[in-house]
Amino acid sequence: MPWVVLILSGVLEAVWASALGASHGLRRPVPTVIFIVALTGSMAGLAHAMHELPTGTSYAVWVGIGAVLTALYAIVRGQEKATPAKSLLLVGLIGCVVGLKAVS
Repeated sequence: MPWVVLILSGVLEAVWASALGASHGLRRPVPTVIFIVALTGSMAGLAHAMHELPTGTSYAVWVGIGAVLTALYAIVRGQEKATPAKSLLLVGLIGCVVGLKAVS
């Protein structure tokens, strides 16, 4: 169960990071509220998962999931280009997250 919570917390990290960017410095109310709610849920889930999982592994997986999903969201929205190098590095990051789960 802590892995499920950790994965969901990583998804929420991507939500709050994207909402933070859309808030234009916390000046737009709807993205700002989404940012605050997602940030709170993401941190609470990370803290919960860390009760049973090692801190370093938890944090690395949480950041990895959030980073990959945030980058993919930006690519889908046309805010970033999907270059071969970026795609390869994102796949590598996913591999590292999967590897951390495998050795934990």
